Amino acid sequence: QVQIVESGGGWVQPGGSLRLSCAASGSTFSTLRIAWYRQTPGKNNEWVATVTSGGVVTYRDSVKGRFSLFRDNAKNTVYLQMNSLEYEDTAVYSCRGTIGLKDYWGQGTQVTVSS
Repeated sequence: QVQIVESGGGWVQPGGSLRLSCAASGSTFSTLRIAWYRQTPGKNNEWVATVTSGGVVTYRDSVKGRFSLFRDNAKNTVYLQMNSLEYEDTAVYSCRGTIGLKDYWGQGTQVTVSS
């Protein structure tokens, strides 16, 4: 069983930065594919970025150049560095860990971009 815990959300002004963390329990962390999603009320869950177990990273177009995703297997943690935040980035951000056919989700962390 893998437990996922997100942290690092909060309030930030437009143009600001936040770093989200996705920590996963268990010795299988290095084999997990980790993806970040975000959701706002009334909208579907939106994929943000993924890092594979091999370290390959992909981003949705709207965050390319602003968000960076990287993993630290020694700390069982994946980080989502978010820069140049925009109003449209406001959402609950959730982390999904996948190994084989199993998905594990965290509870999410709120990011609010507001002046």
